Amino acid sequence: MRRADRLLQIIQVMRRARGPVSGREIARELEVSLRTVYRDIVALEASGVPVRGEAGIGYVLEDGYDLPPLMFSAEELEIVMLGLRMAETRGDDAISRTARDAVAKIAAVLPGGLRDGFLDAPLYAPSPDALPKDRIELGRLREGLRSGHKVEILYQVPGRDPERRVVWPIVLAFFERARVLAAWCELRQDYRSFRTDRMLEMTVLDAKPPRGRKRLYAEWWALMKAESDCRPLETSEPLARATG
Repeated sequence: MRRADRLLQIIQVMRRARGPVSGREIARELEVSLRTVYRDIVALEASGVPVRGEAGIGYVLEDGYDLPPLMFSAEELEIVMLGLRMAETRGDDAISRTARDAVAKIAAVLPGGLRDGFLDAPLYAPSPDALPKDRIELGRLREGLRSGHKVEILYQVPGRDPERRVVWPIVLAFFERARVLAAWCELRQDYRSFRTDRMLEMTVLDAKPPRGRKRLYAEWWALMKAESDCRPLETSEPLARATG
């Protein structure tokens, strides 16, 4: 790898990370020595790139810095297309339409050779089994997730009477046989998973949770990972926590 390409890749590694990245992590990903990474970091700082680092913690790219637009590689475009094909087959009508719009927008700005490879990417995303029909507007639920508001649902587990729950939405997962909302449940005072096809009603409330979604996600994911590590491999999945 040329040094110029390596410097750009180091910036990309830091842009991708949500926190400090150690020199050893960078060296492992780029398959170079730690000494090479240290020299490259010094070169980036000398050229004005705002890299901040502390011994034993790692490096971060300060806010406000970005690279000029870069063209995708052929491999990156294949992965983008795979994700959009999965979104089109697993999402609701709005998500499917948005995925098709995104394909058209990306294809419109690509040079000819890359455009053909993007549109004909040899990665297949088969349609899942027929999903149960939702009674709520999934778009409104996604709005609640984006805005960080509480959501009230009327939820019914088969064989039980419907219950009203106020939940703090964290993430909406699209599985092959169901769409599932992970959330903090005020009634249970715990994290719970709710299938969207079992939501009889759904309202986005004006109130916001006392903890932001990023913090909730970090807490929930740590809990899911700990539970997954304690289960046999064949039963481990991120949303295996009790539903309802």
